[in-house]
Order: sequence, then C-alpha cells, then structure tokens
Amino acid sequence: MKSTLSKINAWLHLWLGLISGLIVVIVSITGCILVFEEDIYKIIQPFRLSPPEAKAVMLPPSALIKSAEAAFPGIELRSLTYHGEGESAEVSFHSDSTLWIDPYTAQVRGISDHEDFFHLMESGHTTLWLPVAIGRQFVIYGTLVFGILVITGMVLWWPKKWNRHNIRNAFRVNWKAKLKRVNYDLHNVWGFYPLIPVVFIIFSGLFMGLGWVMKSAYWVASGGKLVPMYYVPSSDTTQVAATPLMQVLDQVWKFSVAELADHNSPALILGIPDEKDESVYVYTNTEGPHYQIHYFDQFTGRQLKGTGMDVDKFNEANGGDRLRRINYSLHVGSLWGIPSKIIYFLASLVAASLPITGFIIWWGKKSKKLKPAIRTSKALA
Repeated sequence: MKSTLSKINAWLHLWLGLISGLIVVIVSITGCILVFEEDIYKIIQPFRLSPPEAKAVMLPPSALIKSAEAAFPGIELRSLTYHGEGESAEVSFHSDSTLWIDPYTAQVRGISDHEDFFHLMESGHTTLWLPVAIGRQFVIYGTLVFGILVITGMVLWWPKKWNRHNIRNAFRVNWKAKLKRVNYDLHNVWGFYPLIPVVFIIFSGLFMGLGWVMKSAYWVASGGKLVPMYYVPSSDTTQVAATPLMQVLDQVWKFSVAELADHNSPALILGIPDEKDESVYVYTNTEGPHYQIHYFDQFTGRQLKGTGMDVDKFNEANGGDRLRRINYSLHVGSLWGIPSKIIYFLASLVAASLPITGFIIWWGKKSKKLKPAIRTSKALA
C-alpha cells in the first residue's frame, strides 16, 4: 500500500510538473524582478524623491492639484498619493501618465509612463502576456498546481530514515559529483530551503485569485465569520453648493493626517470623485499592511460610514480583516523591508529553477530507457 501511494505521488509530481513547468518559470522569474520594483524605481527615476528643506511642511491637496492641472490641462484627475517624508507626491490621471510633485513646494518633479518595463513584467506575472481573461486563469490554476507540487515534492524529499547519510543528502548539494547528480541535488535539496516563503507566495497568490481560498482563509482567521459585503456610501447631492471640492479635499487631508493615521503618518491616498454622488475616499497608513479606508461627503466633508474588510483600524480588526490587509505585503515580501525582499527574491529564483532541473532529471531518465530499446531494434534489424 505504501509503495503504491509513493508511486502515485511520484507520478503526480512528474506530470503536474511537466504541465505547469513553463507557467511556474515565467511567474517566478517575473516575480523576482518585481520584488525590488519600488526600490529600483527610486534609483532610475530620482524625481520620485523630494528631500525636504529644513522645517518644510507638506502642502495641502489643493496646491498640488493646481500644479497638476497646470501641467496636464483638461485631463481628469483620479487620485493623489502622499508617499511620506522625503518622497514626491503622486498624481494619477485617467490616462497612462503619472505626475510626481514635490509635496513641500508643489513643483513638478517628473512624469512617468505606466507602460514601461515593470508593467511588462507585471503583465507576464499576472497573465503570461496573454489576454487577461485567459492568462489570469492559467496563472491562478498554475499556482494551485505548483502548491500541489510543493506537497508531493516534500513527500519525495522526506528521508526514509533519518540517519547521518540521508540527512547529508537531503540538506547538502554534492558539488563534487557528476553534473547529473549536481542537477538532482539542485532540484531535491534547493527545493526544500525556500519552502516557507514559497508557501507564503503561493497562498497569498491564491488568496487574491480564488474566491473560495479567500473565503475559507477569512473564515478560519476570523473565527468563523463570513467575508463582509463592501458598501461605499454616497455623497448627499442635495448639498451640491455647500463647499468647493478643493476645500473639502484640504479639510479631509488635514483631518486624515491628524486624527485618522496611526503615528501621524503622512502616507495616504486621496481619491478624487468623478460623479456627483461619489464620496471622497482616503486610504491612510499606506506604507504598510495597517492601511485603512475612510469615506467623506464631497460637498460637506462629513465623514461617512462604509463596510468591508478594511474600514476598521488594523489593531481593532478581526483576524480575517487583518489577513486580507497583510496579504499583498505577504505576497511581494515587503513585510520586513529589504531583508524579506532578498529572501523572496532568492525563493522565487529557486522556484523558477525547479521546473528546469526537474525536466532535466525526467529527460535523463527517459533517454536512459530509450537507449536499450534503440540497441535492441538495431540488433533485430
């Protein structure tokens, strides 16, 4: 019985690996590149940084929006992001261009285009550069298959006996061996070391991609609660002439920084409404997973009540809401800054190598079986 289960496990590992191998390679390599996206941007696009002068204070949204509208007249604004001390504010339009403004002087620092190298990598990571409806499904279910491969791989890796010889073979690459053995060790041994970050990456990816995974994880983490419905409150259109929008945005910004943000954090996203019944939304504490969304009436500035997984303070939210808000950071490796990003980079690199080393192992075994058959057929001829 045990032998039969082992054979089934090995068979699953082989064929699921062959089926999903190319997907895993593409998603993992692009993931490696995207890990340091923000850090690289700050090097190649220095206009994203705005070192403040002594005693400089950040300007309100109306001042930054005025500069943005002067730079891009006639283009409708979408949102304004304050990234934090020493960083430029980001103005997004209903276009592919993003404007970067010094939040202390309102001077335009630079313009970036959404359609760049990292956008190309993101497209490969999420859709394999295929049409979204098709490519996204390939990525999601390829990730699910990779999760099964991790389990079957662990079963294959697990030493039958925990003696010194088996432990050495399970945890060490024999670099002095022949190339075939080195390749086997790279697949078998290196596949074990990044296990924890790889599991986090797979789980968080499936959390974002599969509704049943998200709902199940939320139910467990929240102690048996269902995912709350999202409700975005509307502005009171009977108060259209109450207060100019720019004045409301300034009031909302000041209130958000002073009263709503933890540790008085200036990092927030301010959504600019398109329609008269829309509310102004504000994401506070956006520098990490402690973000929280708030809604305000665009005509009066009155705070409104919405529902969802990110409307409560992080410290007051249930386990499911916290998991939802920490999930993206868990996926991209930004929870602990550069150290965790390095770990995720190496883990993704190893993950990308596993289908390649696995294919080489399979091809070697296949070739070995074919050679006797070729010799026999030649002899019969």
